[in-house]
Amino acid sequence: MVKPKNYWYYEVSKTAPQYALRYLSEAWKRCFNRVSGQPKFKKKGRDDSFTLDGSISVGFNQIKLPRIGWIKTYEILPGNVTPKSVTISRKADRWFISFKMERIPQISDKSVDVVGVDLGIKSLATLSTGEVFVGAKSLRKLEAKLSRLQYLNRHKTKFSKNWKKAQLKIAQLHKRIANIRKDTLHKLTTYLAKNHSQIVIEDLNVSGMMANHKLAKAVGEMGFYEFRRQLEYKCELYGSELIVVNRWFPSSKTCSHCGQVKQSLSLSERVFNCEHCNFSCDRDLFAKHSVGNAALNLAMAGSSSVSACGLDNADVAR
Repeated sequence: MVKPKNYWYYEVSKTAPQYALRYLSEAWKRCFNRVSGQPKFKKKGRDDSFTLDGSISVGFNQIKLPRIGWIKTYEILPGNVTPKSVTISRKADRWFISFKMERIPQISDKSVDVVGVDLGIKSLATLSTGEVFVGAKSLRKLEAKLSRLQYLNRHKTKFSKNWKKAQLKIAQLHKRIANIRKDTLHKLTTYLAKNHSQIVIEDLNVSGMMANHKLAKAVGEMGFYEFRRQLEYKCELYGSELIVVNRWFPSSKTCSHCGQVKQSLSLSERVFNCEHCNFSCDRDLFAKHSVGNAALNLAMAGSSSVSACGLDNADVAR
């Protein structure tokens, strides 16, 4: 019904619309499972990408794609590789190609058995071992430059040559901000998956946190959802176990020393003081000789199969 009316279907590889329908099916499944909202129509020029498979040959600095032929690349491609599929995407003014291949899990030597990871805005991650990883905060560093480019573009005629040049500069800066953020997350998640047997994190309500207009920018530039996505597949690759604790578990309100839960704890209270056992500990960050209270509670939740600090077995999802 579609191909007779749209002859361009015969000009491209048949796998491109097939993969588009598969991705649409996955998007609707996520919508029905209440993971995300309804899928929206793609707009040409924004997040352009397509996926191909079939007879794909990889050369030294070129690749042969179905219906397209040989394409030269700026970077040297890995040799002796037979990808299952390739995805070609456009970011700003450049086109990138990614390969989908089968990888054998690389079980690495683990130096720590269980680690609790407490994500935050001030610091990206605080570990129960006492390590603190500061976020890239690339948006905050380049926000003034981005605002300047958008200010200069305000009176340009839409779709004119000068408008397109300004839009390209803005897109390039957005890509740079995103790349800095992804680089920080990749380094952190690789370190966690390679060196820790069990990694315990919280099931954060990121969409709910983004609804708060006072915290949305700070939460967005940290990339909490991307952190969990990367950690899930890297734990499988390096032989680690990811434990996700229920979002209602009071990791910050629970005393890591005696297990007493405080009724309320405001964001301005950065030090946790237990009235039951007089235990004092920094809420999130490494302070003197004590680690963050929330990270300690997460580590104990993953290391024990029984109730830990008020956490039942049903609250831990592997």
